[in-house]
Amino acid sequence: MAKLASQAPVPVFVAQGDDAPAETARLCLNSTLTIVETPRAAAILLVAGTIPASLIPNLHRLHDQLPHPRATVFWQAEPTDLLSEAVTVRNDDNLVSVLTDTRSSLLSGSHGTEADLLPDAPPNEWRGVGSHGQGGKGMMGGTPYGRPMAMTAADFRDGLELDAYTADFGPFLPMFPPGLVLTLTLQGDVIQKVSVVHLPFAGEGNAGAALLRLLGLPALAKRLLRGPSDDADFKRLIRLSGVRAAIPPGLGCAPNGSDVRERFERLTTDPGNPSKVHVDGVGLGDLLIGLEWHEAMLVLNSFDDESLRAICANTSSPELEEKNGDSMDHEGHAGHMS
Repeated sequence: MAKLASQAPVPVFVAQGDDAPAETARLCLNSTLTIVETPRAAAILLVAGTIPASLIPNLHRLHDQLPHPRATVFWQAEPTDLLSEAVTVRNDDNLVSVLTDTRSSLLSGSHGTEADLLPDAPPNEWRGVGSHGQGGKGMMGGTPYGRPMAMTAADFRDGLELDAYTADFGPFLPMFPPGLVLTLTLQGDVIQKVSVVHLPFAGEGNAGAALLRLLGLPALAKRLLRGPSDDADFKRLIRLSGVRAAIPPGLGCAPNGSDVRERFERLTTDPGNPSKVHVDGVGLGDLLIGLEWHEAMLVLNSFDDESLRAICANTSSPELEEKNGDSMDHEGHAGHMS
């Protein structure tokens, strides 16, 4: 059974760091691998590039979400202290061979599964706390069963009192540019507040392919990653897909007048020469607040790396806050990290 299973594509979740190899984005083109969008579907965590010290806790939380048996492979990156026994890809190694051999070893039992790196403990202590012993205080206070309840706030569009949820998102969220960590306040799927925790990494830029995936066109995204997009067939397929009409006009309008539609055209027809956007004084709050989640993801991925980093640098950073007099840990919600 293990031999039969080892013949299937290797499910890999990629945690992309700084200075990741240029081939990282094109791993999805290899039929031997399946690049999954959640660590819960992966057998191997591939760490590509350097993970800054400030993001190592995020990586460890991500690691513990992989089901057993699991392994971590570091590619052009140094293993962290807690993952010192992980597989390391040397310069002369074939990455795909290392990944397939590691998965085969996991299935046969010759490579032991990796234990959890973090303690199995709630993000906030709740047992025995409060009048009912479940962490709650009063009607909506405290941390019931370890999680703070969402508090109501007026929706800025119509003033209705809706639950507002604040949490960190990134740096390994597949629909986010790699490295980007945002603190977002959401009411439903509408963004009410935004601040930047960590800037996105500088890279070669694959925003065009990212936009195509977000718009439900993964085959065209792979075609764009394979090579130049100046052939007539590719442009015809883009036109026939009707994807341009699916992007709301005026979405993510920048000071130079360009919107997501215009930037999409440039990124998919001339990805090697994206238009530079004048972003002086423009922050993410100017672009994202009031948008629904899917619209915000299109805006984030429509900028070249340099412009997006400048926009993030113009955005406020979160301040340490205490709510209801208690220090509550929202970062434990590791689902927003991956």
